[in-house]
Amino acid sequence: MTTRRHFLAGTAGLALASTAARAKFDATWFDISLAQWSMNKAFWSGEKDRMRFAQIARGEFGITAVEYVNQFYQEGFSEKTVTELARISREEGVNNVLIMCDREGRLGDPDSAARTQAVDNHLKWIEAARALGCHAIRVNAASEGEFDEQMKLAADGLSRLAEIGDRYGINVIVENHGGLSSNGAWLAAVMRQVNHPRCGTLPDFGNFVIDRETGEDYDPYLGTAQLMPFAKGVSAKTFNFDANGNEADLDYPRLMEIVRAAGYRGHVGIEWEGDSLDEPAGIVATRKLLERMGGRV
Repeated sequence: MTTRRHFLAGTAGLALASTAARAKFDATWFDISLAQWSMNKAFWSGEKDRMRFAQIARGEFGITAVEYVNQFYQEGFSEKTVTELARISREEGVNNVLIMCDREGRLGDPDSAARTQAVDNHLKWIEAARALGCHAIRVNAASEGEFDEQMKLAADGLSRLAEIGDRYGINVIVENHGGLSSNGAWLAAVMRQVNHPRCGTLPDFGNFVIDRETGEDYDPYLGTAQLMPFAKGVSAKTFNFDANGNEADLDYPRLMEIVRAAGYRGHVGIEWEGDSLDEPAGIVATRKLLERMGGRV
């Protein structure tokens, strides 16, 4: 019997997730980008200038593709902000990949007016993404209520936002980011309900925690396999590294083989979120790991 927690879309994801453990990568096949959240402490403290993220990515880490986080720009956000970010990235020769959007309301809110407001709140980030030359904004599928009801509500908000994104040539991609969105089968089912070419997923290897209070989580290999058919981005979350430069808590060869086998050839974003190394060292370690997996900068 299929349970709601695992709600499998089929056996293909299981087979792929269980057979990819010993992958070898002998050639480059994806591009490495840097998620701004990897330096969140430096940006929140003011140690680093949020406006110069593209310059920092290239100058300090040799990375020429970036993923912005809207939280660093929400206060005082204006068209001038976007113009300046575009100027700096252009002068640095850095590719703007996407904008990660948070704190703009729940796209699956049970209240219809609140759900509509959440959709409307994302418009400015779609406009900013187009001005920056990004291909997508990353959003959340947050909702409330019963399993099936949350699916319906999230699909409604995402469908409406995808229609707006389509008018701007911008994708709307959903990360597994807590709650039911971290249930890979649930989010895959939402994608099938939305069924829009502009709506996809951003699988995050380290974000399959459904409930932090209870510790309920979802298998990251199964979840990644379930989300990859819809992926328009991938987030390479890292927390800890062993003496050999491998992620200590996640089997990266297994994860990256799932990504490769799905036919994905886009950007994989570095998202360091550990405390065992400082932010620059964590970013460098993740870059080296991804290069061993077949990444290029």
